[in-house]
Formats: sequence, C-alpha cells, structure tokens
Amino acid sequence: MSEIQLKYGCNPNQKPSRIYMEDGSELPVKVLNGRPGYINFLDAFNGWQLVKELKEATGLPAATSFKHVSPAGAAVGLPLTDTLAKIYWVDDLGELSPLACAYARARGADRMSSFGDFIALSDVCDADTARLIKREVSDGVIAPGYTEEAMELLMQKKKGAYNILEIDPEYKPAPLEKKQVYGITFEQGRNELDVNAGLLDNIVTENKEIPEKALIDMKISLIVLKYTQSNSVCYVKDGQAIGIGAGQQSRIHCTRLAGSKADNWYLRQSPKVMGLQFVDGLGRADRDNAIDVYIGDEYEDVLAEGVWQKTFKVKPEVFTREEKKEWLKGMENVTVGSDAFFPFSDNIERAHKSGVKYIAQPGGSVRDDAVIDCCNKYGMVMAFTGIRLFHH
Repeated sequence: MSEIQLKYGCNPNQKPSRIYMEDGSELPVKVLNGRPGYINFLDAFNGWQLVKELKEATGLPAATSFKHVSPAGAAVGLPLTDTLAKIYWVDDLGELSPLACAYARARGADRMSSFGDFIALSDVCDADTARLIKREVSDGVIAPGYTEEAMELLMQKKKGAYNILEIDPEYKPAPLEKKQVYGITFEQGRNELDVNAGLLDNIVTENKEIPEKALIDMKISLIVLKYTQSNSVCYVKDGQAIGIGAGQQSRIHCTRLAGSKADNWYLRQSPKVMGLQFVDGLGRADRDNAIDVYIGDEYEDVLAEGVWQKTFKVKPEVFTREEKKEWLKGMENVTVGSDAFFPFSDNIERAHKSGVKYIAQPGGSVRDDAVIDCCNKYGMVMAFTGIRLFHH
C-alpha cells in the first residue's frame, strides 16, 4: 500500500487528507485495526522514532505516550518500585514485563497529559503491555509487531475500533525531508543526530562526576527533546521523563512548566496522597483529576463540603504549602535537558527547586559564565553538548 486515505486532516474541515509515499513505494506502516487520522499518524511516526532511538541509546525496551505531536511521557523498561506501581495504578497487575514497565512509566509520569494518548513501543507488544493499554483511555498504538494474545486484548478496546499500527523496524527514510506551509515547500536534511555519551563529554562545571544512571537519564532527556515541539525542557529521573515543558516561547516558562510537572510526580508519592481513600468504583481518570486538584492551589475544589463526598470515603486533610515544600526537599538527583541554551541563571535556580543535579544543554549563550556559576553554587554537573535540538 503506497497511500492511506484519511477521514480528514488536523481538523474536520481540512479535506481531502491522506498519507502516501511520493516515490510510489510501499508505506512502511500497516493499519492492523481501526481508522487512524492525520494527528494519530503524526504522533505515531514521531513516537516511533523516539522509542527506537531510546532503545538504541540504552539497550532497554522503551515506550512513549504522545499527545498533539509532543511526548507527554517517555521511559525505558526498568522495574517499578511498589510506590511507582501504586501511583501509576498498576499495582494490581503483578510483575510486569520490561516493555510494560516502560509504558507504565511513560503513561504514569503525567497522567493528566497522557489521557487519550497515542502510544509508541520499541519492541513487539506483549500481553502484559496490551493488558495495561486495554484499561487506559488511548487513541492507538504503534509497534514493530504484536503477539497473538496482545492483539486479542487490544482488539477489545473501543468496541473493536482501536487503532493498531505495525511499523517496519528496518525502514529508513530518505536523507532529505520536505513539508509544505502556505503552499511553499520546505526542505531540510533529516535530524540524524546520534545521541550518545560522546555528546556529554564537555563538562563545564567544577563537579564532573556523572554516574551511569545519570548518564542514561541525560541521553533520555536529549532524545525526548529531539521529538518535542520547541522550545522544550525535559526533567528525567531513574529512566523516565517526569516533566516535559513543550512549545513555550520563553525558556524559563519551559523550565517552570516541566518543573511543576516533575514536582507533581514527586508529590503524588507523598504519604498524604498515597493515603487518599477514594470512593469505591471511582475511575482512574477521576482519581487522577482529584489528585491533580488536591496537590494544587485550588484544593478547595475537591475538599469543599458536598463535593469531597463524591470522591473520597474520608475527607482528606489539606496538603499545606509548607508540607509540600518539605516533602519536595527529598527530590534529588534529577536530570534536566534543554533543546537550546539557557540564556539566564533563573532556569538553574528553578531546576534546583526540583532536585536537579545533572544538566545537558547546548551552551553558547553570552551568559554561559553566569549559568555555570549558578550550577557550581549548587554542586550541579552540567555538560555542553554543542547541539541544538529544535523540533517543529
């Protein structure tokens, strides 16, 4: 099949719509089930590139959860702690395969943003991963293959209409890529940058010690940024993105947005949140929404009389600003990556508040000295990659 007709483009008024190979060759993707749309394919192809490169860079199975052409989460397949299994709502599934762990992490880091995602998997989808996907609200999945049991499980989603795509893992696109804007054709060389340890050799801070775990996290942050709408900043810890700030016009706004998501990820692990008693039968999405409001500034929206009873068996105590600040002091050894240089040290100050110890960024600002000095003040390790990672 050299082309697939789509229902419409980005919006229903944008017709006709299709994906096709300009040279008439076969598409490297098969639609095994469903009727994916224009944005679904954009998410699928960007997500596939991301997980493919994560697998190549780390040697571990990888997964990403995409929304509106940026990752909401991405991770490699490291085992889940009991705490993470609980806050990701998978503690009832028993021991999970590495690929399923990767998706649980990718989906779980920012569950509000991942709702209704398009999933990309680096490896053949197994039953554990399909079982996890089956219970979440999702638009579709792309993978290099599916086991028979996995297909049976996924075919039960959306009354049999769930989008299931199979990508040819050996496909290599042409070195030049094109797109049109306002009837004008843009052409550029594909971003074939190999994210490897060599990119992180130029350590510019006094502290130059990067343990292996942090090196993996730094690679993850850069690969995630490579497929995130710019400007973008990504916080990573223990093999997974925990906060992604995408598409902001200001670098500090990226850093704040991603940092607030990282903070929320850690706050969800606090005893106060872990101890919330939800009413029986409350869905995962409703629990996610309640937690997000509870740990935020608008907590009264879920704690008001006549409201809390719809969500909780027992009215929770307020999670005070002081308590949250104290809990967040335990957040440490976080990595942050930026797709372009940090122009001011305010980005470092904000990153420090979220436990950042390791930083990967291109460097090249006229204020690099001030940024380095700020890192040295906190004993951080910062590598200048010399490579910008804008993606549009």
